This record gives sequence, C-alpha cells and structure tokens, in this order.
Amino acid sequence: MDRPNETSHVMGFILLGLSAHPKLEKTFFVLILLMYLVILLGNGVLILVTFLGSPLHTPMYFFLGNLSFLDICYTTSSVPLILDSFLTPRKTISFSACFGQMFLSFAMGATECVLLSMMAFDRYVAICNPLRYPVVMSKAAYVPMAAGSWAAGITNSIVQTFQAMRLPFCGDNVINHFTCEILAVLKLACADISINIISMVVANMIFLVIPVLFIFVSYVFIIATILRIPSAEGRKKAFSTCSAHLTVVVVFYGTIFFMYGKPKSKDPLGADKQDLADKLISLFYGVVTPMLNPIIYSLRNKDVKAAVRNQWLRTAE
Repeated sequence: MDRPNETSHVMGFILLGLSAHPKLEKTFFVLILLMYLVILLGNGVLILVTFLGSPLHTPMYFFLGNLSFLDICYTTSSVPLILDSFLTPRKTISFSACFGQMFLSFAMGATECVLLSMMAFDRYVAICNPLRYPVVMSKAAYVPMAAGSWAAGITNSIVQTFQAMRLPFCGDNVINHFTCEILAVLKLACADISINIISMVVANMIFLVIPVLFIFVSYVFIIATILRIPSAEGRKKAFSTCSAHLTVVVVFYGTIFFMYGKPKSKDPLGADKQDLADKLISLFYGVVTPMLNPIIYSLRNKDVKAAVRNQWLRTAE
C-alpha cells in the first residue's frame, strides 16, 4: 500500500553516535576537534598558496586548490554534527537538517572521486606527453574539468537525496551512526527501498569504479613512461611529480574499499565490537583522510613547501 503521507510521522531522527560507549566520547571529542582544526588550517593554507602563489598557477595546483576546498566543505558538513553528538547523548536532528547534511556529504564525496581522476589525467599528460601539456591542459580545458567534477557530484547527490526524502519514515527514527549516512537512514524507511539501492549501485559504478579504473590505467601508462627514462635522476624527478597524488588516491580509495568491502562477523557476541569498528572506520574516512591530504602534498612537493614558506615570509614582513 502506498503511504506517502506517513513521512510526517517522523519529524526528526536520533543519532546514536558513540552513546553506547560513553567513556570514549570525551576522548574522541578532543581528538576529532583537533583533527578538524588541522583540516581547516592545512587546507586553508593550501588554498591560499595555490591561488596567491604565482608559481602554482598551473592545472595541477588548480585541482589541488579545489580538492582542499572540497575537503573543508565535506568535513564542515559532518564534523560539527559529530562533535555535538559526543556532547549530547542521542542527539536529535530535524528531518530537513538530516537530508541537508546527507546531500552535502554525498555531493562532496562524489565530486572528490571525479576530481581525483581529473588530477590523474593531468599527471598522465604531464609525464607521457609533456610537449603537448600546455595545449591539452590549457585553462580552457582544466577549468571546465574541475567545474564538471563539481556538477557531476552535485547532480548525483540531488538524485540520491531526493529519492531518499520521498520514502515514508513512520516507525523507528534512531540512526545508528554519527551522521545521516544514507544506508543507515534507508534502513528506517517503512517502504520498499530496492529502487534506492539500484540507484546507489549505479552511482557507485559511475563515481567509484570508473574513476578507479581511469586512475589505474593512467598510472600504468605513467609508470611505463617513467621506467623508460634512461637516468635514475630523471625517473626520480618524474615520479616525484605524481607521488603525492598517488598517495592521496591510495589513502582515499583504500579506506572506502576497506570500509565497505571487509567481511561482516557472523558471531552475534561480536556484533557490538563490529558496530564500534564500523563507526570508527567511517570516522577515519570522514576526518583523517581530509587531514592527511594537505600534509601529503606539503611534505612530498617542494613547490608547495616553497610557496608556503614564501607566503609565510610575506605575512611576517
């Protein structure tokens, strides 16, 4: 039976967070708060130097500035909610705020997947076709590539969030998560969610599998080209230009595949421990990865380090 009006029976949701583990809440509050401040500072500095530092006005650093802005938006859509849940047991969130947070997280996550593949293409052209790089990766090309990444991610998020919002929620309103994670929310719907699941599978193919394959193929050609360079110094220099991006890709996708691909325990006695582990892995993906991105690019890229140092000296003058 169709029950479209039963959504009104649920005016909001309750986020469990770590309420089942109160001893951990204060520790994780301090830890996540410090990580969030590092994210804001690190990514904020990267945005500043990539757009103000003239040596960094290149496609790679334009993408990097977008990635840093995206990481700030992604964490800001969820971290304040997570911090609040540590201070407020069984945190209540309104229906509209829940789906607003879901929309932002979905949009930022999908955009990052596409953006990382655009950065892989940039590295492919720079190493495999260096003479054509200024033509292929002109401003008329890399700006639409970045804009297209944002448009694709936002469009996907609109579709997924709208489909979830149309479901009736008429019973249990307790979300066993820190945030309004879509799978946790869909479990509460009192209707058939098969269309939502099919839509998410298609979206995962488009925004996860295809970008991963694209990045993999790009790096196969990149590594093959690097290995053909006769001098060891030349190989080292070529690899250094893409090592930071490759590290970010491994951390980002490695966490996603581990989070969703690890086997589920069939032992009911270990369900509580597994539930806690799933939440902490999700927390790692949502906070630690955006924190590592500016650190990786700062430590593994001499141009970024020089730009940060120059910007610091200008500010100190």
